[in-house]
Formats: sequence, structure tokens, C-alpha cells
Amino acid sequence: MAAIISVEGLGKRYAGGVSALEDVCLEIEKGEILALLGPNGAGKTTLISIICGLVTPSAGRVTVGGHDVVTDYREARRLIGLVPQEVALEPFEKVINSVRFSRGVFGRPGDPARIEAVLRQLSLWDKRDAQIMTLSGGMKRRVLIAKALAHDPDILFLDEPTAGVDVELRREMWQMVRELKAAGVTILLTTHYIEEAEAMADRVGVITGGRVLLVEEKNALMRRMGKREMRLELQEPVGELPAALAPYGLECEEDGQVLVYSYDTAAARTGITRLLTDLADTGLVLNDVQTRQSSLEEIFVDLLRENAEA
Repeated sequence: MAAIISVEGLGKRYAGGVSALEDVCLEIEKGEILALLGPNGAGKTTLISIICGLVTPSAGRVTVGGHDVVTDYREARRLIGLVPQEVALEPFEKVINSVRFSRGVFGRPGDPARIEAVLRQLSLWDKRDAQIMTLSGGMKRRVLIAKALAHDPDILFLDEPTAGVDVELRREMWQMVRELKAAGVTILLTTHYIEEAEAMADRVGVITGGRVLLVEEKNALMRRMGKREMRLELQEPVGELPAALAPYGLECEEDGQVLVYSYDTAAARTGITRLLTDLADTGLVLNDVQTRQSSLEEIFVDLLRENAEA
């Protein structure tokens, strides 16, 4: 699939020598959802700001739809809708006027039907004549999204879009994201709710210290780096593991009532059959067996830990 955003050797160094990005290379494919994960201060917002033309890079090049974000800023920015992390809205403006204004800023002709559709999609139509200062925090977040969508962008950036919002808005937002993806919109998402990235993203990028550690298809990443656990609940707790079970690296939980075995699903042999045979030979009797897959959050934490130790 063709890349709609191309980032080559991107760097950003602020006055005083603080480096926010170092040699970042990234391609975002048309129509995909890319989740960009990283701790606070990793460079996520700086990267988004450069792609959106809000911050000038110190090195490297970024193109959006083939347009250089520095030398052809207007054409590049016209393709992008941005929902920023911070809520910055004109408090005395009416909701509908604020959304109309955003459409006009990008040179799009007036389209009352389109503005109404966006406001209805975000449950804002009944609030269209309300001053923004009278809205709740969640409603203000909806206005930000409406403003980002008003000019029908090909690309949507969501920078921590569900931070501090209620469960209902979060659910509505992800339904909207699914609909936008189905319509061919490319979406880049940053979030602290990694379970959301796991549910929504096609690919995952991990950034820390201004450097991109990896960008990989989500399911392939979880197969490659994820582990599975098998939880063996015993009929009677065990005080000390039999010597025959020592090679399996079992962990005891719940006062010896549960044994936990970790294994690699990508390995040629998982060792499960041999473990169950050896377990039966020791005389231990199973009451229940459950398995679970590593979450994206666990993989993310392990990646950051490995990078810190490198």
C-alpha cells in the first residue's frame, strides 16, 4: 500500500540543545490506523506537530500526500485534521460557528449539510448554538474533533483524544474512528490507553527518547514478542515444587494453588505436552487449566525496559 506520509531522517533540537527527535524515519500507509506509543516526553507530540506544519524540523524531511510540509505547507496541511491534546477553543464562540470557521480556514466552500452531519455524528447538533464556555470538558473535546473533521481531511491525527473523557464519549469516538477508516481516512493515534491501541490499530509504532524503536503490524508484533501463560489450578495446594517440574520455570501463585507456565507460541515446541505428562507423574491433580496471551501493554513495557537497559 502506498505511503501517504513519509518521514525521513527527522530531527528536532530546541534552543539550549534539548533534543526532542533524532533521525526518525517513518512511513504511514494510506487508509491505515497507526498507533504511536511512548512515555511522556518521548517525542510523540513533537513528531505530530512537525508533520502538521506547526513546528519546524531541525533536520530531515516530511511529505504529506507528496507535499513537503515546509516548502508546500498549505497543500500538505489541507490534507490533515488535527485533534490536539490540549483543549484550546474560543470560549465565547458558538459551537456551529467555530466548526464553520475551521472549514473556511482550509479554503473549503460553505456546506451546511456537511457541518450538520459532523455535529450530529458527535452528538453536538443540540448544542450548536451554545457558547463553548458553557460546555463540559467532554463536549469541548467533541468540538475539537468536529473542527478537525470539518474540512473532510484525508488524514486525521488524534493526540491523546480520550484523555479525561467519559466512557460514553470514548465508545462513540472509536465507533467514529472505525467509520472514518472504512471511508479511507488515514489515522495516526497517540494514547495512554494502550488497550485502545490494541483494539483499533493496524500497526504500532513505539517511540522513546526521540527515537522510533519499531513500527510493526500489530498482530505480527504480538506473535513475535508476546508470550502465553498457562495457569494450572491444582486440587490441592503444593508447598514445594517436585524436582521433576524444576526445568519448566513454573511460578507458584495463590499459596501454591496455581502454577503458571510461560511459553512462546512461535517456538517449534511449547513444552506443554511434556509438562502435563510430568505433572501427572508427580501425582499432582489438576482442577482447571486456563491460558492467556500477553497484552500489547505488557509488550510495550518490556520494550521500554529493554531499551533502558541497552
